[in-house]
Amino acid sequence: MKKLLAWPLAMIAVAALAGGCQPPEKTEAVRPVEIAKGEIDPAEWGKAFPIHYDMWKSTAEPTEPGKSKYKKGFDTDHITYDKLSEYPFMALLFNGWGFGVEYNEPRGHAYMLKDQVDIDPSRVGAGGVCLTCKTPYVPKLEAEMGRDYYAKPWDEVRHRIPEKHQELGVSCIDCHDSKDMSLKISREFTLGKALDVLGVDRSKLTHQEMRTLVCAQCHVTYSINKDENKKSVGVYFPWQGSSWGDISVENIIKQIREDKTNKEWVQKVTGYKMPFMRHAEFELYSRNSVHWMAGAACADCHMPYTKVGSAKVSDHRVMSPLKNDMKACQQCHTETPEWLRNQVIAIQDRTVSMMNRAGYATATVAKIIEKVHKLQEAGITIDKDLYEKAKDLYMEAFFRTLYIGGENSTGFHNPTEAMRILGDAVAFATKSESFLRQALTKAGQEVPTTIDLELSKYLDGRGKKKLNRQPGVEIKDPFGVQDKF
Repeated sequence: MKKLLAWPLAMIAVAALAGGCQPPEKTEAVRPVEIAKGEIDPAEWGKAFPIHYDMWKSTAEPTEPGKSKYKKGFDTDHITYDKLSEYPFMALLFNGWGFGVEYNEPRGHAYMLKDQVDIDPSRVGAGGVCLTCKTPYVPKLEAEMGRDYYAKPWDEVRHRIPEKHQELGVSCIDCHDSKDMSLKISREFTLGKALDVLGVDRSKLTHQEMRTLVCAQCHVTYSINKDENKKSVGVYFPWQGSSWGDISVENIIKQIREDKTNKEWVQKVTGYKMPFMRHAEFELYSRNSVHWMAGAACADCHMPYTKVGSAKVSDHRVMSPLKNDMKACQQCHTETPEWLRNQVIAIQDRTVSMMNRAGYATATVAKIIEKVHKLQEAGITIDKDLYEKAKDLYMEAFFRTLYIGGENSTGFHNPTEAMRILGDAVAFATKSESFLRQALTKAGQEVPTTIDLELSKYLDGRGKKKLNRQPGVEIKDPFGVQDKF
């Protein structure tokens, strides 16, 4: 009996000794602070939740440079990274649109409205609708102003926000109910309606699903509906015909191409009236990606649980796992941070390589279409059937390239789907070019093997601020398709 008791007693003693080596845990003092219903000021929420508030405020702090290869954003070098210099084909394809004037890598969430204040004015020409994902005052403004919220000038609507919060980005009330801190959808007029379209019973959504959906209020693609006077009248999530976990790029393209009210801009190189697609993080991630199928939510990777003193909290300094030394990944993966980082970068390298291939192939088609239009203006007849087939294929290539180019994970959210989409973009662009060359040959026109994309024309002297490419950035096509600088 003595021998039987000796082992558990020894273990208890060791545990007690080990416990004695640890600093005593301190419990956070209870703060009996009640947050008023509808309170928007994050500082008031911070009185009740100081740890979360301090973490949220740290989204304004720059991160150490070099941790993310493609999403450098706001780091301690204090450089704003111009995506059009990094991907010059975008400057050609977006010419005629705000994104073709200034298109920067985003900084932390603290800067989401500040970045709009600082950017070239053409980027907010659509009106107050541009604020929809940028300020916690949006649900209030939309409810009070109705149609005027969308259509009135952006700066006029922004100045209806209290002065001290006119550069305040997403905050506590965007995701939480002040009564019990439960997660909630605050953008009922956008995501709420879109979930209804999918047939989602929101009363059955789990807490884990909500840890993705609060992010999906903004990290989704959408287009802006226009009236007959080209004034903005609403935000449109092109999810009709899709279902939960299966919002495909094919269906999104089908919806935006069929909608006659969302032609937001005219692509100068082709003259086509176009809709647009933005940052489709939720759509790409939720379509059978490995992590989605494993049950991971956005917050698991971008807001991992961490310990502050004695408190276990979700890290409200929202950031890429790359910039947080892969700590989020190590919640599930046993490999070293360096090994994990290399896997991410390998996926992103392949995505960028294929995106460049798709982008330059699509830009080449756009320049041939431009040539076709000039010939038609000169009275030369172009085979209509070949042209219409080429146009249709061009649109399919353009939207697929745009979809992955605007999605903020550089393919990592769903690597196989990203590569499938970009591979299809290359195929559509190649087929489109083939039809155009046939049409031009039939019209007796010679088509050079190498198409001059004239990229410097699209990159230099952009917008009211006369933006130019970043110093030292060479304009080149990695596939040798273009340019004769």
